[in-house]
Amino acid sequence: MAEAENNVVETITGDCHDIKSLLSTSDRDFVVRNNGDQLKIESLKGKKLGLYFSASWCGPCRRFTPKLVEVYSELSPKGDFEIIFVSGDEDEESFNGYFSKMPWLAIPFSDSETRSRLDELFKVMGIPHLVLLDETGKVSTDEGVGIIQEYGEDGYPFTPEKIQELKDLEEKARLEQSIKTILVSRSRDFVVTSDGNKVPVSELEGKTIGLYFSMSSYKASVDFTPKLAEVYKKLKEKGENFEIVVISLDDEEESFKESFMAPWLALPFKDKSCAKLASYFELSTLPTVVIIGSDGKTLHSNVVEAIEEHGIQAYPFTPVKFAELAELEKAKEAAQTLESILISGDLDFVIGKDGAKVQVTDLVGKTVLLYFSAHWCPPCRSFTPKLVEVYKKIKAKDEAFEVVFISSDRDQASFEEYYSGMPWLALPFGDARKPLLSRKFKVQGIPMLIAIGPSGKTLTKETRNLIMANGADAYPFTEERLKEIEAEYEEMAKGWPEKLKHKLHEHELVLSRRSSYCCDGCDEGGQVWSFYCQECDFDLHPKCALEEDKETKADEKKEGNPKEGWVCDGEVCTRG
Repeated sequence: MAEAENNVVETITGDCHDIKSLLSTSDRDFVVRNNGDQLKIESLKGKKLGLYFSASWCGPCRRFTPKLVEVYSELSPKGDFEIIFVSGDEDEESFNGYFSKMPWLAIPFSDSETRSRLDELFKVMGIPHLVLLDETGKVSTDEGVGIIQEYGEDGYPFTPEKIQELKDLEEKARLEQSIKTILVSRSRDFVVTSDGNKVPVSELEGKTIGLYFSMSSYKASVDFTPKLAEVYKKLKEKGENFEIVVISLDDEEESFKESFMAPWLALPFKDKSCAKLASYFELSTLPTVVIIGSDGKTLHSNVVEAIEEHGIQAYPFTPVKFAELAELEKAKEAAQTLESILISGDLDFVIGKDGAKVQVTDLVGKTVLLYFSAHWCPPCRSFTPKLVEVYKKIKAKDEAFEVVFISSDRDQASFEEYYSGMPWLALPFGDARKPLLSRKFKVQGIPMLIAIGPSGKTLTKETRNLIMANGADAYPFTEERLKEIEAEYEEMAKGWPEKLKHKLHEHELVLSRRSSYCCDGCDEGGQVWSFYCQECDFDLHPKCALEEDKETKADEKKEGNPKEGWVCDGEVCTRG
């Protein structure tokens, strides 16, 4: 204990720690393995260490630990690197079960005092958390989790200099990018076919390559793969110099094999380059198809949407081709009619409340809202009553208005239950037009409300926000009406102060546009204008704020102006 007291323990990156003082106590000078063996802390001196703060109840920890095991297994034979598990588990059984999957050392579960002390010392605010120390006990970094995820064992010895070296190499690789720098690793210079045959990466040079990032457990990937396979086969039949390389993020080999829906190529299952390429191309969604041109440079970061909308017509995925497609889209939008939106083959109807068919042609000339929604979606269930209220108000004034519900419900019963509370029309549940409409209007989330004008042209995709802010007054959702509303709101606020103070709040309140809010003065809902404090998210209705403002000004008038040379602010007057 005397030694521990004589060693100054400092904190976080760049500071130095005496390992014995850091990890031992007066009655414990060892750490443990998962088989119960003890290892003297003294023997860790001179080694690079990772302090791994983790727990079995933490999902991100359980996902990260296998990656850390891989890295540890690669580095362990060097003999100069060790990891110490600092558990955040609440009971010994959970600790033992989790620790059994770790090939490294741990602070004994019984020593909760040391575990808490290390948490505090290294300012652990979340887990998994990995602090990396060099052989002298100096903290190289407390961002070990990110480094391991991005660089794996290549980041060793995890010094700032090494990480900077890797970043410089990455930047150089970007500048000098080729299909080889993308797909070749230190241990592999090939990709594989569905039957496991190796194809040298050099054979892909000079071709247009689609890097297909996919995961078979992800529904969007499952739905997209057949479409990509169809495009791939058509391009190969035409003799195009094009190839697909699957970058599978699957955890199961069977799922990986399912990704071969066409005779394309892939990186081997669980190849380390898969995760690195996901990081390199800043993958943000699945599926993603990155296009690499014949010169090895990136042509496009993701052509999934283009393939879904245009199929083979999107090839060769060049800027010129996308400019052509944009012009086609403009022409298509100019020619858009309600029939072109809602009629597909024999599907030329929607249904009413009694299930009776209503011909799409009967809706032509009306303003039609397409309502993408679902019973399982809480924001949808919250918005639907508001839409019902607005629908009834608009219908009372104008019969040339309709809403069509386009369901994302999971079964017929859920659809029927949800639709029973709606007074408008709908596409039948499971209708084949639903995915076509979702793709056409790029529906990424629900609820979503698209306004189609009497001419069949799209008026706006922001209809939900307009209704939340303006209710039935937003009808007929045209630009002209929105300009009128804007003018009305500006007229409403004429003469109001831009800022004011109020007894209910300590900060100055600013006149602000707010789509909807709850007034902190009267607890009633409000919209359009609020006297607002952004820092505190505090709202006051103009009527609540301005009533007191009038009283305040009247009081000030009674009290008179302050004496010359003095400034009065609230309850205090000071010399100016």
